[in-house]
Parts: sequence; C-alpha cells; structure tokens
Amino acid sequence: MTGDLKARTALVTGSVQGIGLAIAQALAGAGARIGVHGLASPAAAAAAVSRLRDAGAADARFFDADMRDVPAIERMMAEVADWGGADILVNNAGIQKTVSLAQADAATWDAIMAVNLSAAFHTMRLAMPAMADRGYGRVINIASVHGLVASVNKAPYVASKFGLVGLSKVAALEYAAAGDKASGGVTVNCIAPGWTETAIIEPQVAARAEKFGGDRDKGIADLLAEKQPSRRTSDPAEIGALTLWLCHPMAHNVTGTTIPVDGGWTAQ
Repeated sequence: MTGDLKARTALVTGSVQGIGLAIAQALAGAGARIGVHGLASPAAAAAAVSRLRDAGAADARFFDADMRDVPAIERMMAEVADWGGADILVNNAGIQKTVSLAQADAATWDAIMAVNLSAAFHTMRLAMPAMADRGYGRVINIASVHGLVASVNKAPYVASKFGLVGLSKVAALEYAAAGDKASGGVTVNCIAPGWTETAIIEPQVAARAEKFGGDRDKGIADLLAEKQPSRRTSDPAEIGALTLWLCHPMAHNVTGTTIPVDGGWTAQ
C-alpha cells in the first residue's frame, strides 16, 4: 500500500519513540504528512522528524503539547488544523503506574486518566467534525489488553483503557454514516497490544533472562508464560502495519472494533 496516504495528514501522539514512532514510520512510508508529538528534547524531536522524512513522509512537524493540559491540546489541534487538518488521528500517548487500589492517590489517578483517556476525548472532539466534512477520517486509539481484561495493581490504567474502548465505540457509532465507500468513510477503532518490544519492558526481560544464563528468548517466554500464550512479544512495527491497514479505504466498514495483538491473552 505504498503511497496510499499521499495528501493525507496524520497526527500521532506519543510518537518520538516506541509504538508511536513505529506507527508514524508506517504512515510515513505510505506518503502521509506526519504530525510528530511527544515530550522530548529539541534534539530528540528533530531526530524523529528527520527519521520520518527519510521514511517517506511528505512532510513532518513536531508538536509538544502536554496531554494533561486541555488548553495546550486545543492549541495543538488548532495548529494541526491550520497545517491542513488531521485526516488520521492516532492517540498513542499514555502513562502507567503500578500501584494497589489502597495505595493509589488522587494525583496518580488524575494524571493517568488525563493522558490516557481525556486527551483522546479532546483530540477526537476537535478533529472528527472536519473528517466528516471531508468524507474520510481515521481514528486509531492505542488501548491495551488492559482495555479488555484487568490485572491487579493497575486500577487507574485499566480504568483509563476500558474508558478509551468505550469512547471509541460511541464515536464510531456517531460517525458511522459519514462519507461513503469511495471516499473511505470515517472510522474509529482501538488496537490493544499485549507484550510488545519497547524499552519499557527491557528491565523485566533482562531480569528473567538471567534465570536462563542470559538467554533472552527463554527469558521472554518465561515472562510471558502467565499471560500471553504465544510466549512471543510483538514488534512495534507490527502495530504500525495494522494501523496502516486500518487507514486504507478498503477498511471503511471496520469501525467500533478493538483488535488485540496479544498472542491469545484475551482469548483465555
């Protein structure tokens, strides 16, 4: 599908590293203009923009809105609208803290809900009316297996991701009739990754690998055994490829779904 997104503009939140950057690269490879976003140093932001241009993006621009700050989100979305408007919106920015319900405090709850759920609400409410006017739009919200099943010590995170799935279903229904098959319509979907190869899991992988003489593959299999039946992690590029497919006009009737990429975790 190389070149399918030429003349399209995508805003990918949390896209200076990890899953977000992999998604941005997949969309860039299809020729889209990329709105890069994150909390990053000027050097890291410039490196991400350069990387995406090298990957094939028609253009790339960095936005640094704090996703806990509604006026900052509104300013960013106005700037994106002035830049041409987001045909594709990927809400990937997220934070997590492992803490028991008894020990969680208001600040932890407020921060996680603001970044993981409220920020997506604000970007969607500001971007989607223009998508409907154009007859084409894609919202892909990066949820988690924890938007479908729960785990202990993750109450704020699980609540935010369940909420993101629900928000996405409502938006999908409200915009289901926008556009048509030829234009591609307006769709809203969630992707729910399980264990994925990002920097955040490396300390856990390394610790488990030590049990097997440093064998990383065996360490991963042991780490994943309790939850992910495949015992294989996903690569961020796999999430990027799925996102790219959802952006294709042929996916016009795929809306309101949550697609797990979890090796069977949520099938149990």
